[in-house]
Amino acid sequence: MHRRKVLITSALPYANGPLHFGHIAGAYLPGDCFARFERLKGNDVLYICGSDEYGIAITLSAELAGRTPQEHVDIFHAVNKKLFEELNFSFDHFSRTTWPGHVKITQQFFKDLLANGYIEEKITDQLFSEKDQKFLADRYVIGTCPKCGFADARGDECQKCGASYEAVDLLHPRSKLTGAALIRKPTKHWFLRFDLLKDKLGTWISQKSWKPNVVNFAKSYIDDLKPRAITRDMQWGVPLPLPDTEGKVLYVWFDAPIGYISATQEWAQLHEHPEAWKNYWLDPDTYHVQFIGKDNIPFHAVFFPAMIMGQNTPYKTVDDLPANEFYNLEGRQFSKSDGWYIDLDSFFKQFTADQIRYAIASNAPENQDSEFTWKDFQARCNSELLGKYGNLVNRTLVFARNNCERMVPELKHLDEQDQKFLDKVKQLAKDAEEAYSSFRLRRASAVIMELAQLGNVYFDAKKPWIANRSALTHQDMFNTIGCCMECLKILALISFPIIPESAEKIWKMLGFKTALSKANWDDIVASHLESGQHLPEPQILFTKIEDEVIQKEIDKLKQMSIPSKPATFSLKEQISIDDVRKLDLRVGKILHVERVPKSKKMLKLVVDIGFEQRTILSGIGEKIADLSLLIGKEMIVVANLKPAILMGQESQGMILSADTADGFELPHFYKAKPGSQVT
Repeated sequence: MHRRKVLITSALPYANGPLHFGHIAGAYLPGDCFARFERLKGNDVLYICGSDEYGIAITLSAELAGRTPQEHVDIFHAVNKKLFEELNFSFDHFSRTTWPGHVKITQQFFKDLLANGYIEEKITDQLFSEKDQKFLADRYVIGTCPKCGFADARGDECQKCGASYEAVDLLHPRSKLTGAALIRKPTKHWFLRFDLLKDKLGTWISQKSWKPNVVNFAKSYIDDLKPRAITRDMQWGVPLPLPDTEGKVLYVWFDAPIGYISATQEWAQLHEHPEAWKNYWLDPDTYHVQFIGKDNIPFHAVFFPAMIMGQNTPYKTVDDLPANEFYNLEGRQFSKSDGWYIDLDSFFKQFTADQIRYAIASNAPENQDSEFTWKDFQARCNSELLGKYGNLVNRTLVFARNNCERMVPELKHLDEQDQKFLDKVKQLAKDAEEAYSSFRLRRASAVIMELAQLGNVYFDAKKPWIANRSALTHQDMFNTIGCCMECLKILALISFPIIPESAEKIWKMLGFKTALSKANWDDIVASHLESGQHLPEPQILFTKIEDEVIQKEIDKLKQMSIPSKPATFSLKEQISIDDVRKLDLRVGKILHVERVPKSKKMLKLVVDIGFEQRTILSGIGEKIADLSLLIGKEMIVVANLKPAILMGQESQGMILSADTADGFELPHFYKAKPGSQVT
């Protein structure tokens, strides 16, 4: 039997925050299900993932949190790894781009591209803030999209039309932090000449039979390829391997996909076979599948393949790229800053990994955006996992325990109905195989429930409880239960990639001593259960999710997302102009911000009010996720407020803010200098 090599990678999650179910639906659950399926098919599978840990966003978030970048990524690497473990993901290795071995291969990628004429050094204009006296990374630049004219486009990609560009291509660029206009200023950087690889990429992509949205998206990028900067001015990242380039690192978009290869090298080292990674990455017969979300298409369908084409080492390019669409929450994008998210710690205290894995798989965003809703989750868990799947398992095995001496009954003299049932069971196994092979989890989920329903209908039609009443019809009863057990065997098999914990339980309840994960798909389909095999005590797989539990979650979600309403209907008592004159309001510039330990709301701000710097504590912390947005803002400070002790720290003033539908807003000045009086 030929075992093909299958190399599976899922997009490296960025270690700058916790993952949510939207991420899981796009790049991770599909990858895990495919890996589990391919292992069952007896293939040589290696499933690789890890944390993407470099980039300007991480340095800024770390600084705001009072941590080093390494401390920052350590936290979120652990958080996301724990989520994958809770969801029973079967990575062969979950690495990180800060492991030492990642530097060597990333620098080698650069050296090969440079030696082969695909990298050029040039002095280029970049966006510079005269106000802050520094170059701004694209992430902190907004402006007018050069493609569609959207006025608030991001620095590297327009969220309205999806166009990708350099920040300097923006019209009317300005700082996202301060709103200040930006100018162009020359600096030295290195650029990858994607334009020289356009023909190779065009030929390569034309041979792919991927989803139309993936191929079309990639082709549009290839048609408009230009040189792209691959270096940045910062300390956190893979150093540029050239002399006299201190403070230059390789751009995170360049180093991150190389992380798939370096992670495989780390896996090989940990297994004491340092050269084993070559068996996958340097074998042209390896079948390589990358699972990503649609926002990662250009990096995996264009940029990374181009980087590989410029290497002296013949690395394997991707064979399949099943990019999924977006998975939302109750009609909106997941957003912790907006309070529109699911508390995962709370979730896993009430529900199981199999329940959410099935809910996501059965409504996977394969060809269009889909969403998680609490009502749909309840319906799928109760009507399908409990009502169809769990019901068939329980009624069959409880009946066998009570009437078949806790053993698999022998099948003899099957009638036409029995045989048609078994034939249909095998056909559904084939249907599930085709679904998994083509990355269609929605179809696979539907086949699982079709098989469960088929078993329930057959059980009801054969009425084994009646056949059990007479010795003359006992064999018919045995045949019915035996056929149902054959159905359960296949049900466990085809559901294992999606709900592995429940599938393993069924497998053990059928009397198998070895794990289902170690079994072979084709052997299971072709063989029959051994009559006389002892059956352990049946277990309940799923319990009903009550309406009040779901309503509580819906109410919690709504409550978290409700902003405070301005109390315009109830004014405070009137004061005189003399009272107003007592307030000394000054323009203050926020220099530094960090969260106060053990407080969800409190932020500690360092504010320049012209003649001195003040430490001010403000209770707006719950309303903002990205603290970097506050840096550089010039707002109103009550400068003559008596100092107060808050959370054990002295607050030397008060900042003024307004509640809005999106959280809060600070009154903002652009021309007034710190210390200016507000009258």
